[in-house]
Amino acid sequence: MKAIIKVRSKNYTVDLTKPLDISMPLRGNTSNVNVWYVDHPTIEPHIEDGFVGAVSQGSSVNFNTISFNPHAHGTHTECAGHITEEFMSINQTLKQFFFLAEVITIAPEKRGADFVISKKQLQYALGNKKREAVIIRTIPNLSDKISRQYSHTNPPYLLEEGAEFLKEKEVEHLLVDLPSVDREKDDGLLLSHRAFWNFKGNIRENATITELIFVRNHIVDGTYFLDLQVAPFENDASPSRPVLYKIEE
Repeated sequence: MKAIIKVRSKNYTVDLTKPLDISMPLRGNTSNVNVWYVDHPTIEPHIEDGFVGAVSQGSSVNFNTISFNPHAHGTHTECAGHITEEFMSINQTLKQFFFLAEVITIAPEKRGADFVISKKQLQYALGNKKREAVIIRTIPNLSDKISRQYSHTNPPYLLEEGAEFLKEKEVEHLLVDLPSVDREKDDGLLLSHRAFWNFKGNIRENATITELIFVRNHIVDGTYFLDLQVAPFENDASPSRPVLYKIEE
């Protein structure tokens, strides 16, 4: 099934039968990706008064309780409420879901003890392109990203200058395959979060950051339509399933 999407008076054709999922699955064991020093997620049958919510154990239904942290356990989308004193919900701030997006691949460069994504790298990758969403795949891009244990590993991150550049280009939705756009241990400064959401001026309440995506190698760099779907949690962040659609000529 094909659809025509109109953006800025231009029509784009996409094939909705060929989605490219760039989310990570959530598994209830130690093989799940893990960040921020928390235990792994659990998916377990609910047990109460002799009832065990598993057909394999005699129940008529499978009835699991799932325990996880959206920031630590997989692909998630967050709003500015992630770092505001006032409560803000991703379910209330993200009201549109289809965006013209650019996939770019960047090899983080070494700066001291860190590996970072710089403004110069983003300028080179994006050029003069104007996109509502930017999706950053870092290399090396190995399949172990979906099970990596990131705590205390100082993963690559985005420099403040890079986040500022994306804000100035009016990118509203930033997606990265990293645990955070900021350094793992930065004394709570969160410079790139603050720059992207424009905390020095009028906060960009419509802008989102999605972390811990996984863009498989067969997805080439270029322009796509992004379907950014989140679970309707009244929370600063929610598990999400970003899906790309190739634009047909």
